[in-house]
Amino acid sequence: QVQLVESGGGLVQAGGSARLSCVASGRTASIDGMGWFRQAPGKERQFVTHITWRNGHTYYADSVKGRFTISRDNAKNTVYLQMNSLKPEDTAVYYCAAKSLGRSEYSYWGQGTQVTVSS
Repeated sequence: QVQLVESGGGLVQAGGSARLSCVASGRTASIDGMGWFRQAPGKERQFVTHITWRNGHTYYADSVKGRFTISRDNAKNTVYLQMNSLKPEDTAVYYCAAKSLGRSEYSYWGQGTQVTVSS
C-alpha cells in the first residue's frame, strides 16, 4: 500500500501562485508515476498533470499548460505542483494520485487539498 498526503492549498488571488506538495509513504518503491487531478463543485474529476517516477517525463492538460509545473523529489518521495497565473476556474479540490508499476490506472489517492482562486 501507498499513502499520499497533500498540502499547500488555500486561498489565492487571481494571477497569483501556489505550490502543492504530495508526500508518499509505504511501498513507495512500487510507484511508477504520480499525478494531480482536480474536482470543482458540481463537476467531474479531471486530469491535471502527471510525472513518471523513473525519468521525470511530464504530461499536462491543455488547460494548465504553460502555467502549472509538476516536479518530483525521489529522495523525499514527494511530488510538487507549482501553479502560476491562477484563474478563478482553477478553483477545485486537488488530489494527488500514484500509479504502481505495471498498472495503467491510478491505484492510490490522497485526501485532497482545496485551492480557491478569488477574482
